[in-house]
Parts: sequence; structure tokens; C-alpha cells
Amino acid sequence: MVESVDPAARRAAKSAGAFRTISEVAEELDVPQHVLRFWESKFTQVRPLKRGGGRRYYRPEDVLLLRRIRQCLYQDGYTIKGVQRLLREGALKNMPVVEPAPEPVVEPPAARAPAPAAAPAKPPSAKPDPNMPPLLAAIERAASDAASEMQSVVAEVVQELGELRDLLRRHGR
Repeated sequence: MVESVDPAARRAAKSAGAFRTISEVAEELDVPQHVLRFWESKFTQVRPLKRGGGRRYYRPEDVLLLRRIRQCLYQDGYTIKGVQRLLREGALKNMPVVEPAPEPVVEPPAARAPAPAAAPAKPPSAKPDPNMPPLLAAIERAASDAASEMQSVVAEVVQELGELRDLLRRHGR
């Protein structure tokens, strides 16, 4: 009798230092295999061992680097070029890997309470969420600063328009 083994259980049975196949790494990182092959072409630091027939075996350090690359691309909002720059600068070497928050459970529409009115926007002085990725926190700060600047520009334009209106009225136009 052949016993089928769950891939997660088989992976758990491997030691931490064991090499992983591309399918194991793809499953562990929740990305398709073709994405891993693409990342190998874009990030020269990812160098799995290739055995007969082109079969790839990833070292534990390759898996850790791929996990960091995935976090930068999928969670922190970096582009491929941005991650390449981070790798050149050595910024990913000691970067902690933060697992994404679990997806919230969505209740069926009938069970949900009516949605409250739109929540007020966060005041610019509010502290950023400590769990927010650094790139998103920077974008939020910039948007807040831009909104304040935009309000002052609009106020100046309104004032100038009022002055022009008064000028036109005085000259009978």
C-alpha cells in the first residue's frame, strides 16, 4: 500500500539546511514556479544549484533571499529595479522578513451590520501604523503633506480670484 504524504508534512520532515526543489520553494513562498525562474534572471544573487536535466535545488540562503525579494515586491511595493538597487547596496542582507497579515474573514452581506458613514480622514499629526510597510508610510506622509500644501494653494487662488473680481467690478466690466 502506497501512502501519500502531504507536501507540507514532507517539507516539515526535511531539515532546515536541506535543499529545496523549485516546487517546494514556490509553494512555500506562494508564487508560481515561472516567477522564481524570472527572478533568477533579474536577481543574479539568486543562484540555485542546477542538476541533471536542469532541475533546480535552492539552498536555505537562496530561499531566505527569495523571501526577502518577495516581501519587497509584494508587500513593500518596490519595483524590480528598486529591489536590484537594494541588493547592490546590501540592504537586503539583514532585512527581517515580515509575514503578511492573514486575510480578514469576510462575512456574508446579510450577516453584516450596515456600513457606517465614511470614517474621518486621519489627521496629519496622527502616528503612522507601526505595522505599515516603510514605503507605504512614506507615501502616506507625502500625501498628507501634499494635501496640506494643496489646501494652501487653493486658498491663495480663491483669494486672488476674489481680488480680480473686485478689480473688474471697480472698472465696470
